[in-house]
Amino acid sequence: MTLLPIRCRRVAALALAALAGCSTVPTATAPDIAASPWAGQSGLQPGAQAKSWSHQRFPGKQPTRFTYARNEGRDTVSVQSEASASMLRQVLRIEPADLGRVRFSWKVPELIEQADIATRESDDAPVRLVLAFEGDRSRFSAKDAALSELALALTGEPMPYATLMYVWCNKRTPGTVITSPRTDRIRKLVLESGRARLGEWLDYERDIRADYERVFGEKPGALVGIAIMTDSDNTRSQARAWYGPIRFLPVAAR
Repeated sequence: MTLLPIRCRRVAALALAALAGCSTVPTATAPDIAASPWAGQSGLQPGAQAKSWSHQRFPGKQPTRFTYARNEGRDTVSVQSEASASMLRQVLRIEPADLGRVRFSWKVPELIEQADIATRESDDAPVRLVLAFEGDRSRFSAKDAALSELALALTGEPMPYATLMYVWCNKRTPGTVITSPRTDRIRKLVLESGRARLGEWLDYERDIRADYERVFGEKPGALVGIAIMTDSDNTRSQARAWYGPIRFLPVAAR
């Protein structure tokens, strides 16, 4: 296996946002969330092929806390990050022809002042919705192939072909696309910027296929996982957020 510097291990773990398959990274089933009204309203519809929501931890990282909570009459996942990074994920599968829209919501009380999602050293965010996709891995660069090998060695899972994140950025204009400084297989689409809408519940409906094609410049493969993530490990700070249920709408509902 090609060895990479320690700083690359975080991107390997981050890219594991919502992978298919079994992980050897310590993972908890998050039973209070898996059995909650939030989970009942989130992910694939009942009867579809999907696993329970689980807490995905990263090697060498303090885990973020995820708990079920009611907030302003909504079923939510309350997230508290204290110099930590981990994610709540669901393994699923939606074929390319069936990719429709995704509905989700979040509330952020404060920004992470030192965060900058475009830099290696400060890549933290108060909220992320993470989508992982299959694709033709023969198109990986040598660096990305090495990262995928490292991810496989660390977790038992290869790096996804492509990872799309919806994020809140401190300063960049909504609609901005940010490529990870560590790998171009992780790209972030800014939905919110700055302080203007802090403390509010914000609701979104995004066309997954259209966003993927805009961000990556190609047609998507199957969607194989979804995750939520609030992280503050790089800035060694604190962050708080609430996430509402995540719902997939079929193509016919566009």
